[in-house]
Amino acid sequence: MNFRPLPQRDRPELNLVAFIDVLLVILIFLMVSTNFNRFGALQLKLPDAAATPAPAPPCSVAVTVDADGRVMVGSDAAGVGAAAIAQALAAAAHGDAACRVEVQADALATHQAVVRVMEGARLAGLPALAFSTHSVAGE
Repeated sequence: MNFRPLPQRDRPELNLVAFIDVLLVILIFLMVSTNFNRFGALQLKLPDAAATPAPAPPCSVAVTVDADGRVMVGSDAAGVGAAAIAQALAAAAHGDAACRVEVQADALATHQAVVRVMEGARLAGLPALAFSTHSVAGE
């Protein structure tokens, strides 16, 4: 049996200075070649907090056109012509030119009756029109 100690071998050595130098060179290369511009795919306008009160809801006049072509401005019946509708709209708007006209036409109402309401709104000086619809169950 051989009880002599074995000769010690040189342990492998890792040179950390060279390793750190290589990592710094890679880091500098990545920093120089990186583009720092941000491209947004969607421009958003986020709301901001304000202490101002909410604006008053705009004036609106409801105009109903039934299947027979009769026109109701609010709860009052209007005449058949565009001039009569314009007078009724001007009275319902109380002189407010920013008042919105909401047209609610029956599905069987003629196109001409709706166009007459639009012409009456133009004659009354009320350019803001809105058409409201609703779906019928089963269709």
